Formats: sequence, C-alpha cells, structure tokens
Amino acid sequence: MHYIDFSTWKRKEHFEFFSSFDEPFYGVTVDLDCTAVYRTAKANRYSFYLYYMHKILTAVNATEAMRYRITDDHRIVVYDTISVSPTIGREDGTFGYSRFNYDTDFNEFAAAAIKETERIKALDGLGYLCPDKDVIHFSALPWIKFTGISHARSFKFPDSMPKISVGKVSTAADGKMMMPISIHVHHGLADGYHLGLFVQKLEELFLTV
Repeated sequence: MHYIDFSTWKRKEHFEFFSSFDEPFYGVTVDLDCTAVYRTAKANRYSFYLYYMHKILTAVNATEAMRYRITDDHRIVVYDTISVSPTIGREDGTFGYSRFNYDTDFNEFAAAAIKETERIKALDGLGYLCPDKDVIHFSALPWIKFTGISHARSFKFPDSMPKISVGKVSTAADGKMMMPISIHVHHGLADGYHLGLFVQKLEELFLTV
C-alpha cells in the first residue's frame, strides 16, 4: 500500500469538500447481464454466489479509486489488494459478518471462502466484526429485485469502505439474466467518473468468462 501525497493530489479540494458532509456516501444501482457468469458457474459446478463475488472483487481491484481508504489520522491510503467482508446467512434467519481474502485464482478464493462460511455459520451472533479497511462491505438479497438500496450507518464511525449489494436475478424478455447491483462509495474518494470505470470493468468481466 502507499499514501496519497495530499499536497499535490488533484482531488484535494473535492475530498475536503465532501468529507465535511454529515453523509459523504452516495450510490447508484445498475442492472447487469449475468447470463454468462451464471452459465459458466453451473457448467463448472462453481458457487454462482462466489463466482460473481470474485468478478466484483476483481473489478474493485482493477479500479484504483475503489482501493482508496481514509485512515484514522485522516490520510488517504491506496491498498494494493482489496478483499471482501460479506454477510453470511444462517438457517435460523440470522447472519454473521466475515472476511474472504481476495485471490486472483478463483478456485483458491472459493476454497478459503467456503471454509470461512462454514465457520461463521457455526457461530452465534454477528461473528467477525471486520475492523480492517482493506475490504468492501458486501451483501446479497437474492429474494428482492431492487432498483435502489440504502445502508444503516453510524456517522460517528469514520467509514470509507465501498458497500456493494446484489439482488434477485430475473430473466428479461430477450432471455438475458439480469442482476441489480448497488454500489455506494465515499464521494471524497470517488466521483461518478470513477464509478463508471468500475461498472465498465465489471460489465466486461461478466461478459468474458
């Protein structure tokens, strides 16, 4: 990881402006064609959930602005690698937080994620309250075809981690499988342009499996 030279950073004023807001996060929701991802996962007996999560993480790591974080002493760090802190559902209707470390190799990523999932499912309560900043917060709502989403946040907590949620997959009139994806980011770290770069990369990864 390395730190941004704040004195020469072109977005210094943007960061200072949006960081002064009570709510500096903003979000967008996009509908992405996940047909190829789903078919490839099923053909290879992969977990569809882990397969599309890995695609999302790969796009995050390929987009520099999605790797920016604000440190506790108000500096800006760029992490080399971003992992994921997802919510893990349990059979009793509760969930626990966890951490899946990113690996460029999907099979390695999936094997470790499956072990962590089993560990969290065996626990009670919230599980692993991830204190790390080198993650995105991730949740899946496979029961809901949403067009927008909001997140519970404590404004006392100096949060700068992107929050990505996915919803129920539906089939369009042309036969394509479409998935809603919500992305919330700190506006002091990423603008609409940067979100556009992320979504463009994710679209490419979803189509080239």
